[in-house]
Amino acid sequence: MKGKILARTVRDAKPRRVLEVGTLIGYSAILMGKELDKNVEIMTIEIHPEEAKLAKANIKRAGILPKINVVVGNAIKVIPTLKDCYDAVFIDAEKTEYYEYLRLMEDKLHQGTVIVADNAGIFADQMRDYLEYED
Repeated sequence: MKGKILARTVRDAKPRRVLEVGTLIGYSAILMGKELDKNVEIMTIEIHPEEAKLAKANIKRAGILPKINVVVGNAIKVIPTLKDCYDAVFIDAEKTEYYEYLRLMEDKLHQGTVIVADNAGIFADQMRDYLEYED
């Protein structure tokens, strides 16, 4: 169900640049990539090198059109180094850090950027600062 919501959201938004925080094995990047064309770039950040390696292999095997760049590192350190502006963001990483991810990427977003935060219902107590943030 969550995958269908993410796919529909990305399909409707038609982003040119997507930022994903939390790659794991590449499932969401592949899911989003299947909805987008070859002119789209997806930047995905994964803190664990072994999972990033598996994600790269899965993404390659999926044969999707968009260019997907898997970056290995802590998103809190990686996000400030990013130069691009993003049309869509998918956050699915350490729940207690969602607010910090958002604050770090604010200058990389524009009016109309779509942000999807995974597990915001079940882990609401761990991401209260994120859910209550207004700007």
